[in-house]
Amino acid sequence: MSSDPIFAGVDIGSATAKAVLLDGSSTILGTSIIASGGNLADAAQRCLALAAEEAGVLPDACTAVVATGYGRERVAVRSRSVTEITCHARGALAMFPEVRSVVDIGGQDSKAIALDERGRVVRFEMNDKCAAGTGRFLEVMARLLEIELDEFGGRAMHAVSPVTISSTCTVFAESEVISHLARNENIDDIIAGLCSSIASRVYGLTSRARLSAPTIMTGGVARNKGVVKAMEVRLGAPIRTPENPQIVGAYGAALIAMNQPAS
Repeated sequence: MSSDPIFAGVDIGSATAKAVLLDGSSTILGTSIIASGGNLADAAQRCLALAAEEAGVLPDACTAVVATGYGRERVAVRSRSVTEITCHARGALAMFPEVRSVVDIGGQDSKAIALDERGRVVRFEMNDKCAAGTGRFLEVMARLLEIELDEFGGRAMHAVSPVTISSTCTVFAESEVISHLARNENIDDIIAGLCSSIASRVYGLTSRARLSAPTIMTGGVARNKGVVKAMEVRLGAPIRTPENPQIVGAYGAALIAMNQPAS
């Protein structure tokens, strides 16, 4: 395998770093997801090394490396840098060729991306100024409720009468949750209300980007069934989620590396 071309995509987000390695036929050879931490350059190096280890190759065996995400300029071995909007669109289109919209909810930002019939980005909107509508919002609330974040999606699906979280600010929403707890509201109903709050926030992005179905959701929050369901209600249409929604950007970056390797 070492003599075959290998292409890598490295997505350095504010919360997690992701890497995907492909062979020349676009088959995924290895992937990795780690916390970004405070040293993005180190996270990029470690993330790529772990994906290479899974692929059974050395990190320097890559023919081309495309870096994307918040910390893309910190990827020392990059052949080139490409915006996360382009990489998420490319990865989503490869996974679901019929997709026309991408909703990406990451650790500290969210994006709504509209594609044309050829898969090109025609419009996009981002929320990168506030934690509301992101994975960070859910992390804060999980700590407040003393519940593991991975439990959120399942608990939301068991809600009977979801509460309303009216504030779009994480700090004020936290105060609302405390008030609901003081009134002895059902925890599942509170969690469902939080998931709905995120969906409402992100729906504003989707409206401005004028998204159309079919839609795919990417990013770590796409693993939360409660948020996905709430987004489906807002959009009035089903949402598709990949098996591993966190690597879509890195996958798209690797595909770009494969199709347009640096000279």
